Amino acid sequence: MADNSSSNAYWSANLRIIKISLVIWALVSFGFGILLRPLLSGISVGGTDLGFWFAQQGSILVFLALIFFYAWRMNKLDAEHGVEE
Repeated sequence: MADNSSSNAYWSANLRIIKISLVIWALVSFGFGILLRPLLSGISVGGTDLGFWFAQQGSILVFLALIFFYAWRMNKLDAEHGVEE
């Protein structure tokens, strides 16, 4: 029975990390790149406005950062629950 609760705790923590990562990715790519672009148009980055930068470059860089964060956090979570490789 304790093994089942540990498994449920592991998967709920895993799903929480995935949900947070997806919300951040959606906010950056869809929110900053499309919805909030008019608000970000006054801020200049690299010769263009910040909204355009998020649509073209920023969302990709944030996605790569999220991949590394997810891998780091899952390794830590695996070690906490004793399922590391």
